[in-house]
Parts: sequence; C-alpha cells; structure tokens
Amino acid sequence: MTFRTSRRAALLGGLAAPFVSRLAVAQSGPIRLGTLTPQTGAGGPYGPAMVKVAHALVAEINAAGGVAGRRIELVNEDDETNPDAGVRAARKLIDVDKVSAIIGTWASAVTTAVAPLAWENKVMLFTVSGADSITRLPHQGYIIRTQPNTYLQSTTVGKYLASNGAKTVFALSAQTPFAADSYNRIAEVLAQNGAKAVGDVIYDASKTSFRSEVDQALKTKPDALFLNSYTPDLAVILRELFRAGYEGKKLTYGYAANAKLLETVGADVAEGLISFAPSPDLGSPAYAKVKAILGADPDPYSCQVHDHISLVALAIGKAGAATGLAIHDNVRGVGDAAGTKVTSAVDGLKLLAAGQEVNFEGASGPCKFTSAGDIEGCRFRFDVADKGKYRLLGLI
Repeated sequence: MTFRTSRRAALLGGLAAPFVSRLAVAQSGPIRLGTLTPQTGAGGPYGPAMVKVAHALVAEINAAGGVAGRRIELVNEDDETNPDAGVRAARKLIDVDKVSAIIGTWASAVTTAVAPLAWENKVMLFTVSGADSITRLPHQGYIIRTQPNTYLQSTTVGKYLASNGAKTVFALSAQTPFAADSYNRIAEVLAQNGAKAVGDVIYDASKTSFRSEVDQALKTKPDALFLNSYTPDLAVILRELFRAGYEGKKLTYGYAANAKLLETVGADVAEGLISFAPSPDLGSPAYAKVKAILGADPDPYSCQVHDHISLVALAIGKAGAATGLAIHDNVRGVGDAAGTKVTSAVDGLKLLAAGQEVNFEGASGPCKFTSAGDIEGCRFRFDVADKGKYRLLGLI
C-alpha cells in the first residue's frame, strides 16, 4: 500500500466511524411521534384529554420495553383549531422534531391543511376529522381516519330523523369542509324515507348573532333542525331558537353538545337537544383503560387517539422499522382478521415479536380501513339534553 493510499484509507476510516455511530443511534434511539390536537379554539374541550390518553398509553408501552427495545417519545403541539396554526405546528413536528407520525388532528380544515405536508414528507397522519374530502386527497396512503366519514355520519342522521317522525328538515351549518356534503347526503336519505330537506344556510361561525339565519330557517316551518355547529355558535343559535319559541326537534353533533354547552346556555335552552356521535366500544377492555385514565366516560376522540398510538406502535413492531413509510406499509396488517385478537398494544407487540399476526380492536372498535384510509364501520350513540344533563337514547 502506498503512503497516499494508506493516508486516504485512514481519512475514510476516521469519517466512517462517526457515520456508523450516528446510524446506530438513529436505529436504536427513541421513536418520535407527534400529537397535533386542539388545545384551544373550538376543539379546545377535547384536546387535553386526547393528549392525556396518548401520554398514558406511551408510558405503558415504554414501561413494557417499548417497541423492539426502543422507547417512544411524544411531542405535543396545539393546532388551535386553526389551519394556519396547524400548518406551523406540523412543520415543526416534521422538520425539527423528525416525527414519523402525526396523531389526532380534529378539525377537518386543519387536517386538510396539514395533510399535504404529511404525504410529501412520508409522515403518517392519523385523524379524527370527518370530512369526505380528506380521504379524497391524493395522499398516497399516508392518511388513516378512525372517525366515520361525512357520508356515513350523514346517512345515520337522515335515517334517524326520518324514523323519528321528522318530515321537513332545515340545516344550519357552520362554514366547514363538510357542510355542503352533509346537507346533500341528509337530503338524499330523507327523500328515500318519505321526508324532505327544505333548505340550508351555511354561516360564518365567528359571528355573534345568527338571528337572520334562524329567521330564514323558521320561515320554512321545519319540524326538525339539523345544527351542524361548534359549541360557541351552537350556544348562540339555541338561545335565539329558545327566544323564538321553536318547539321542533333539534339535532347536532356530539362534539358541539358537550358539558360546556350546558353550562353556557342552561337547562331550559338546551332542553330536548339531541346529539349523536361515533360510539366507542363500551364493552372493550381498551375503552375501560381510557375511562380509567380520564376518570370519566371518555369522548370518542380520546378513544380514537388511544387507537392511533396503538396502531402506530403495532405497525412499527410488525415492520421492524420506525419510519413513516414502514407505518404506511404495515398499519392495515395489524388489523388482520386472521390474526389473534388483541385490544392492547403491549399484548400485540409481544405476539408480533414472536412472529404471530394480530387483529387489533381498540377503544373505538374494530380498526379496519378501506384502501382510501377510511374506517369501514362504526356504531353511533344518541343522547338528549334532559333537565340539564345528557341522557343516552340508544346505540345504532
């Protein structure tokens, strides 16, 4: 070997050692995941519980040895229920924190804004948003949605209203990506069941009064109103309906008809308000775990975030790698109908490590997804405001 060759080899060796060391650290260091949830804004009542459940489950997985010996590290960001804030937070999670998955986006507008960043950077996005438009995006498989889509939810609303005596229905909807899709599908279902939609108004939720919108609705003399609203604007609308003496049916989403709404408007104004929401699997051990973490009946979004964390951990365990691409390629495989049913990520990771297949069913129910990333099916619960409290009407 010449002096020049030996010197070159020595230099390359000196460079290679740090490179190998960094590679080893990258393969054995913590697995970084990000939560992007609404800690403030219209979704603020739900974000803190979602993050609490995520941290509790990550702690459980880490205490059991992590995923293939690697700990999960959770980075939390507030999307403020605002698309611009959501994009800024997502950029930080992707560019600075180097997460392989973003978990828990709530508002459809936020998810729509963030989604391109996810698929362009090969980061998996797990969402509880419902707008049909989300999974119609060219996301290349980088979106998994545990929330039933608008089509499925609106079908359920239309059938419920028609089967409970509504003949004429008017919709008052906040301006969201799913407002028009919701009304159109409800109108179709009502028509199929001998009822009809008599009109809709899409309003700016930031307004402080909706008197003109309410007047427009009541001119059609509807026997039911579908209130596609968030909690703050729903409170205003309910007060105006109460002052107008409206006595017909009022139906809204469960995320809007929460405890804060009852505190804000009072029992008389909220009386008779029917709400519906995707129902968690109330008999599942995973649901019981989420309930123990929160100390109260969990909302569907906290249950879904439990399942997001579980799905990510199991997909990584199945793949043997923690990249967004590895999660993308393996997330559907952990709901294998031929595998052993598990409701715990820890139990599932043990089976995967032993070379077995798993069929994960979580706090929100079975986690089976279409090719577009939509959940295949879901139960719904209906509640009614009764003397200042919500009372379960039934499950569908």
